[in-house]
Amino acid sequence: MAIIETEATLHEAHRDNHTHRDVNGGWLRPAVFGAMDGLVSNLALMTGVAGGAVSQQTIVLSGLAGLAAGAFSMAAGEYTSVASQRELVEAELDVERRELRKHPKDEEAELAALYESRGVEPGLAREVARQLSRDPEQALEIHAREELGIDPGDLPSPTVAAVSSFGSFALGALLPVLPYLLGASSLWPAVLVALLGLFLCGAVVAKVTARSWWYSGLRQLALGGAAAGVTYALGSLFGIAVG
Repeated sequence: MAIIETEATLHEAHRDNHTHRDVNGGWLRPAVFGAMDGLVSNLALMTGVAGGAVSQQTIVLSGLAGLAAGAFSMAAGEYTSVASQRELVEAELDVERRELRKHPKDEEAELAALYESRGVEPGLAREVARQLSRDPEQALEIHAREELGIDPGDLPSPTVAAVSSFGSFALGALLPVLPYLLGASSLWPAVLVALLGLFLCGAVVAKVTARSWWYSGLRQLALGGAAAGVTYALGSLFGIAVG
């Protein structure tokens, strides 16, 4: 085992082993959710339609329609959701900015009290608050982090969220349709490809979240398989009833 001999080496070792993944970029959640939703919803849609004993053309058309409708719906929903959240945050930042401009001493005292509550000596807490409050933008950033739990310079992008959702949903929803487009004449190749895609998506997500790859993959496989099985049964039931 290597021995850390110098202070500089210690700092380098700490730096190399103390990096974090980006958790605020605004792309991961919609991308993961979009891919999973595309796979599960389109697989369930196609199995439900197939359960009604319809033609192959109807199944393919249903899958393509589900892909297009779902991708646009996901993109619009994510854009609206993230944009609304961002507007709310910006409104709160404006409130804090006005308070810093109108009552700078009160805000400085509030920041000092916060540091005191975390164990900093009163005199040192007041001095730290005074120095940090000299720059209005820096003061705003600190108050936003401490009071709102946000970083004003790293807010999620509605466009990134929408594009991520659209692309990932379309990719996920394409998998169940792909075997038909390549010449398959039955539902089972589509089901197998979709379930394999669910397992792989779950395994890939585990690389980001640090969960076990096989557990995450099997979990997504089980959820997607259950959804497909239920909708196929409902499609068969309704198909018999209508027929």
